[in-house]
Amino acid sequence: EAGFVASGRADAYATLNIFPWDISAGVLLVREAGGLVTGFSLEPWKAKQMHLVLSNGLIHENIIEKLSQIPK
Repeated sequence: EAGFVASGRADAYATLNIFPWDISAGVLLVREAGGLVTGFSLEPWKAKQMHLVLSNGLIHENIIEKLSQIPK
């Protein structure tokens, strides 16, 4: 999924409960391609976090806003 975001085939990807070793390479790809990677509160993603949003950067805040509207 992160590879699709990095290549422009997808605009965004959000996930819960993913281990850092399962997403770190994808995070690097998205960042190198000019995309944005954050937690669900727009804080920069750190490898200890298991929730993250990857996007092309253009729609990132909209994705975060929509995710915050989902009932918990």
